[in-house]
Amino acid sequence: MATFSEDMLTRMELATLAEPGNPVTGQLVRAIGLAETLALIRDPGAAIPAAVDPLQGVRWRQAAAARQRDALRDQIAELTDRHEFRVLTPGGAGWPVALNDLGDRAPLLLWARGNPELLTASVSSRVTITGARAATAYGVHVTQELAEDLAALPRVIVSGGAYGIDAAAHRAALTTGPAATMVVSASGLDRPYPPNNAELFERIVVQAGIQVSETPPGQGPSRERFVARSRLLAALSGATIITEASARSGSLLVAARAFELGRAVGAVPGPVTSVSSAGCHRLMREGIAETVTRAGEVAELMGPSPFPLAAAYQQVARRVAPDHSRAARRLAL
Repeated sequence: MATFSEDMLTRMELATLAEPGNPVTGQLVRAIGLAETLALIRDPGAAIPAAVDPLQGVRWRQAAAARQRDALRDQIAELTDRHEFRVLTPGGAGWPVALNDLGDRAPLLLWARGNPELLTASVSSRVTITGARAATAYGVHVTQELAEDLAALPRVIVSGGAYGIDAAAHRAALTTGPAATMVVSASGLDRPYPPNNAELFERIVVQAGIQVSETPPGQGPSRERFVARSRLLAALSGATIITEASARSGSLLVAARAFELGRAVGAVPGPVTSVSSAGCHRLMREGIAETVTRAGEVAELMGPSPFPLAAAYQQVARRVAPDHSRAARRLAL
């Protein structure tokens, strides 16, 4: 059996008990440390540190404590070892430093299978492409062209592995060459979701791509985990491109998170009569996304810049505030 450090084991257990993306977890870890944060869950009588809002802290502990079970740590470690998943932790080998921009919402760790070099390359080497699950023929076509051309530049295509736009982006990248795409999953890596895309995920790993998740092995997806994954899709890449999305598409959350992080955001326009492109048009209308139609425009959107990428877009975001900031918050609701 693989040997995991105490730090890794504690992170595994804490990531299993606390839902991803909750800033209370990050605030506590930063204020009192990993082991002490885990101890707060185990001891319902322990005082909540002043570093977090008392009410939020109590709710966080109640939710986490409800997930406790015997030998939890050993079970997660055994599943991780059995499937030979990599465990990546902040500051350790293979950790994508781009995720540090998430602050208290950064993941405690990532489980990974495949080529970790795709995570350690610069953030500008990766582009997130996502959109509607119920994609139209138009959406699939423009996604395939954009993903193929970007992968040829080369850029690593990051997406969520879902039906529709996500799968089209992954498949198109695979036609360009090895090490061209990354899947960010909302379920444990041993629980492929959607199940019918399991073969696609295997192809990606075999062709030197990578699949990552902050959800522990043995656990499936949930609405909360899909929402939390949006911030990872946004943070991992220098740009997020929405190729087709309805007005209520979950992919708009990825665009909102990318905008908040100061990353570049682009959207592909569609027919004005198509409800499947209404979300893209909304992003452009509210100034959150630039209009993009080809790979060269995405590359221009990402740089070059006299400033670091994130700083440059954060300056733009501040100049257009408060209207566009409010627009991003509306998309996040």
